[in-house]
Amino acid sequence: MDETIFLLLAQDGVTNGAIYTLLALALVMLFAVTRIIFIPQGEFLAYGGLTMAALEAGSLPGTLWVLLGTGALAFAMDLIAARPWSRPGNRQARRPGRGPALGRSAAWNLGYPLALAGLLKALPLAGLPLAAKALLALALVVPLGPMVYRIAFQPVAEAPVLVLLIVAVAVHLAMVGVGLLVFGPEGSRTTLFSEAQLEVGAMQVGGHTLVVMGASVALIAALYLFFDRTLYGKALRATAVNRNGARLMGISPTLAGRLTFLLAAVIGVLSGLLFAPLTTVYYDSGFLIGLKGFVAAIIGGLGSYPLAAGGAVLVGLLESFSSFWTSALKDVLVFTLIIPVLVWRSLASHHVEEEE
Repeated sequence: MDETIFLLLAQDGVTNGAIYTLLALALVMLFAVTRIIFIPQGEFLAYGGLTMAALEAGSLPGTLWVLLGTGALAFAMDLIAARPWSRPGNRQARRPGRGPALGRSAAWNLGYPLALAGLLKALPLAGLPLAAKALLALALVVPLGPMVYRIAFQPVAEAPVLVLLIVAVAVHLAMVGVGLLVFGPEGSRTTLFSEAQLEVGAMQVGGHTLVVMGASVALIAALYLFFDRTLYGKALRATAVNRNGARLMGISPTLAGRLTFLLAAVIGVLSGLLFAPLTTVYYDSGFLIGLKGFVAAIIGGLGSYPLAAGGAVLVGLLESFSSFWTSALKDVLVFTLIIPVLVWRSLASHHVEEEE
């Protein structure tokens, strides 16, 4: 291996590591706030990349029908939950806020998808700029995050972590199956956000690599400002530290869960938009990519954002260099990395009989 190959492999490793960093941060955030080990995080990546590919082809993305169906199911659950409100003589009929809450639910779960469907029908999708297509992909896939939380996780939000993990596995299987139905088995690859080539010493740096790095740094900075400076961000931090204490201070666990899933969906879809130009994305590609982000999150102990980011870069570099030496075993080596981390954490931590 000469210097040029080393630099190329390092560049690929850092680029992939930046994407794994975003996935790892989303997984750490979800676990800290909701106690959910969200296995389907990678599906948002796949949905985002494949939705972008459909928009570039000028066709109506199948994600629209997923959004319409998921929104209708979420509204139906809200309607069933508020059913005592409509019964005459019931005390809950006098409780304020149920009517406006149903109105907001109808606007978000039904009105928004229908309005977006009308917009997509009216727009010349093939002729839109690349940035506009990326925004449309975000608008199509991101709302699925809080909808999935409402349907699958909100009814069991107080369940043990193991139950939440089982539900997450079920959601993963459902999303993969729906992805196969709406996107088909064929893979897709999207256009690079930048085709420029910059010479840095003996190495050529692609423009899309710089876009990936810049977008990752910008998103991490935006998340830091959100959690540090905004009221909603501080509410999520309080929920992550002490769920019961946050509830006593008036912070709604339901709102915290939906907002966290919204942020995780933004991160996942943005990761998909950045990753799809680098390699072909299939309906089930998100699982393997998400697992690599999960390895990085485990390195951070599902609680440390800096360690998770460092672990993601390590995973990206290990994957890149192992693909040069032994391509067939690169994934094996990446997932083997989790074993010494788990052994060390098992020896360093105290055994807890029951969840606190």
